[in-house]
Amino acid sequence: MRAVVSGAVMVAVLAGPAISEDRVERGKYLAAIMDCAGCHTPGIFLGKPDFSRMLGGSEVGFQIPGLGIFYPPNLTPDAETGLGAWTEEDIIAAVRTGARPDGRLLAPAMPWRSYAALSDDDAKALAAYLKSLPAVSHQVPPLTGASEKAPAPYLGVIMP
Repeated sequence: MRAVVSGAVMVAVLAGPAISEDRVERGKYLAAIMDCAGCHTPGIFLGKPDFSRMLGGSEVGFQIPGLGIFYPPNLTPDAETGLGAWTEEDIIAAVRTGARPDGRLLAPAMPWRSYAALSDDDAKALAAYLKSLPAVSHQVPPLTGASEKAPAPYLGVIMP
């Protein structure tokens, strides 16, 4: 911390990275650097992100050859279409292990192996932030098997 004098007023200014004592603010910071919005915000893959529904899930999925099409889910606390029924512990486990509370695996595209290294405090902060968001009612298309017809647009990986 350093002091800055402006006229007759002394102001304390934090030096260094944006680190907050508040868990929700820390979680917001982590969600930003982990780029959660880069997949989980409506319109993001169409070039028109709808930040009024931040982290509300994507209507465009990822095709993983041989596995199917995965649509990034709604990460807001909406009880019907999001994480509303999930506890902070459920969110932390999913982020660290790649598995939902019901045991189903998350999309292979989610870098949970990297997120598994989050400290306990950071994992709790991320979960607290997600639980603090305004609930967005937005049902994303369902997981689609490799041999099923996609119900919505998706990005594909083309093998040469």
